[in-house]
Amino acid sequence: MKLKPHFSVLFLYFLGFCSSSEASANVSQDSLNLMAKTVKYMAENLVRKGFTAGDGYGEVWIRDFNTFMNVSCKVSDHALIKKNLITFLKFQQPDGSILDGYVLNPKGSGVPYNYYHSALAPGYAGHKNTVETDQESSLVQAVSKYIQITGDKSILSDTVGGSSVQKQLAASMQFLLKYRFEAQYGLIWGATTADWGDVQPEHEWGVEINNNTHKAIDIYDNAMFVIAIDDYLGFADLNRADRKYWESVKKMLSVNVRKHLWNKKQQKFKPHIYLNGSPFPALLKEDEIYYHGGTTIAIEAGLLSKKEVLQAYKKMQQNVKAANASTIGLTLYPVYPQGTFKNGGMNPYSYQNGGDWTWFGARMISELIRFGYLKQAKEALKPMLERVIKNKGFFEWYTPDNRPQGSSSFRGEAGVLWTAISHLETAELKTK
Repeated sequence: MKLKPHFSVLFLYFLGFCSSSEASANVSQDSLNLMAKTVKYMAENLVRKGFTAGDGYGEVWIRDFNTFMNVSCKVSDHALIKKNLITFLKFQQPDGSILDGYVLNPKGSGVPYNYYHSALAPGYAGHKNTVETDQESSLVQAVSKYIQITGDKSILSDTVGGSSVQKQLAASMQFLLKYRFEAQYGLIWGATTADWGDVQPEHEWGVEINNNTHKAIDIYDNAMFVIAIDDYLGFADLNRADRKYWESVKKMLSVNVRKHLWNKKQQKFKPHIYLNGSPFPALLKEDEIYYHGGTTIAIEAGLLSKKEVLQAYKKMQQNVKAANASTIGLTLYPVYPQGTFKNGGMNPYSYQNGGDWTWFGARMISELIRFGYLKQAKEALKPMLERVIKNKGFFEWYTPDNRPQGSSSFRGEAGVLWTAISHLETAELKTK
């Protein structure tokens, strides 16, 4: 990989002497711009190499693919992107559910997923982490991004098993309303996980619903669904009745999120509303835990006001300071105590339990930009760019002291950073 800008970025960044505060500000801005251009270039180089989540992953995951779709549409063959999106629908189950990911050679993936097959996709195997409720929403969002960027609406009329893509996407959302909907609250549910995570506490691995699962409603799943419905309304060719139906579902979810999940006094979302009891000890004060990722997605879904967005950002920065963490990618704070999750990878400040994920932190930066908080966006972006350049790549997540962990070529991080940088570039052009 040719990275000539890398060295000039580091040189400017560490150039800490200036004759005036104005000059210092200019150097700082120039440094940020150069770092951003370098990281954007690196992201494009990584994403053009494939569609899997990154090294260590044999599968194409929809929740990941959705988050690097923007840059993928710029650097990858559109026909190949379209093929990969439709492959998810080739694995769609009779109930409408969408899988997490598919792989060409499951025996070589090294992960004991409960793989299943489809006659429509010979040679492939797929799997679904059933504890989560974001796969269907992620696919709808990914198709929306593909259409917006490429202008190719023909994907909607392509057929899968005799049914159009548009109808299959509608069926996937109906799955959520039929099989993951709790009428008492008017919201969808999943298994208990940490924020947006896919690991439940009741099992040593924890990715599949079982007899020990504690069903719960959270902000992440519902916000993802609101975004998906809004996207569907944006691209689908609908008659008046169908449009009115989906608009009413979106409104219902949005109203009920504020009614049941938003804690007005604490100015935060409740971690969970439990449907069959909590898996956590009674002494655990879970309502004190602040979910960074779910809050970010709620902002993207339009569920917080501009004032609340700024309050959320300030709270995230307070949490970063309290946790001695590095960026607002901090998953949550305070963390779940040692032993709360049977999966040893979910120890305090590890993985989804207080790990630092640019995968969500950069999405918050995009939202800050959308709401006009450019100063705060740059402040939050800077440490994320620095560690990508320092580590010469995109890592899956980081410890509070910024040690990289997981996949060393995580396309999700590359995708959301690329998008945030692009949004910042557009916003700054408008201010000139």
